[in-house]
Amino acid sequence: MKATTEYFWFETPGRRELVNITDRVEAVATKSGIQEGMVLVSAMHITSGVFVNDAEPGLWEDIWEWLQKLAPVGPDYRHHRTGEDNGDAHLKSLLVHHQVIVPITGGKLDLGPWQQVFYAEFDGQRRKRLVIKAMGD
Repeated sequence: MKATTEYFWFETPGRRELVNITDRVEAVATKSGIQEGMVLVSAMHITSGVFVNDAEPGLWEDIWEWLQKLAPVGPDYRHHRTGEDNGDAHLKSLLVHHQVIVPITGGKLDLGPWQQVFYAEFDGQRRKRLVIKAMGD
């Protein structure tokens, strides 16, 4: 079995950002030389996430609105007693999750016709890390 690992850093200008990282994930899969396997994409911070969905701006706004309804910015979360103000970001990360696994078939990412891989930032404006690990033969 072969494995390739690469780290990427994000420091988004806004507190809330959505970044299409499909090309980066594909590049790691290609560089690995793996023909059959998988690639793990994992946000290495507790206020960001990774998910697979459509690259359609209307859907993105629907997702942001849904997340805001479930974990609104502003309430006095218990976490804020620590001096932080990002309780909602921690909850949003749980809702979209912090990682995804995408199959590699024939040396390429095996995504559906509209599927893309996204990095979701819920408490940006500071440096955060993402790991992409391709594994297989």
